Amino acid sequence: MKVVILAGGFGTRISEESEFKPKPMIEIGGMPILWHIMKGYAEQGFKEFIICAGYKQHIIKEWFADYFLHTSDITFDYTDGNNKMIVHNKHIEPWKVTVVDTGLNTMTGGRIRRVKEYVGNETFMLTYGDAVGDVNISELLRFHKCHGRIGTISVYNFGQNKGVLEIGDDGYVDAFREKSDLDGDLINIGFMVMNSGIFDRIEGDDTVFEQNPLNGLVRDRELVSYTHKGFWQCMDTLREKQKLERLWNSGNAPWKIWEN
Repeated sequence: MKVVILAGGFGTRISEESEFKPKPMIEIGGMPILWHIMKGYAEQGFKEFIICAGYKQHIIKEWFADYFLHTSDITFDYTDGNNKMIVHNKHIEPWKVTVVDTGLNTMTGGRIRRVKEYVGNETFMLTYGDAVGDVNISELLRFHKCHGRIGTISVYNFGQNKGVLEIGDDGYVDAFREKSDLDGDLINIGFMVMNSGIFDRIEGDDTVFEQNPLNGLVRDRELVSYTHKGFWQCMDTLREKQKLERLWNSGNAPWKIWEN
């Protein structure tokens, strides 16, 4: 089953780094967050990827083209007058990766529509290229098949990041307490499963996937939610990027489900 990853946006909220590279290529522990996402899927048996690129898409293509350079020791030997490269301790991932230029200003729905020819008529995974989590993909897929609808989205209670006030009907403050996991609304965290019927609900490049297509699924009772209760974290801001770096450097990154 193919995994489609949305990786074409401008990443304006983390412009400190996205000025120079696509947001999915911003590094956590020396490797792009895109790589972390793919490692999580691959560890659970999903190893064929379609990357919906856009902004600075050439950087994603060049990174995969030079994957040996990023993961191996290299000797460049010019002693006999030739340009000879020797790769030591060669390490490659058993992945098939298709990087598609889906346009600079294309919206999320349009990016999905543009990779239809690579997906075909199959059910496929769909996620965003800027968040990591320890979602059980096999369980998610079983959940999707059990309900028999066009789409399944993973949802998560991200909670509040501030203290919480409890206010009575009379307007008086009844209590002030620290945040808890019970606070906050469920949000869409990606890690979706879609049947090929979703392509019929995307009109063109200007379609925002999270608007008409998903709202149409809701209206037609064709969208179900899978609640993830483990770890999930997006990387919208520099502060969130630094949080992920701290977790990785601690040696206990919750999304790292693979061996070294």
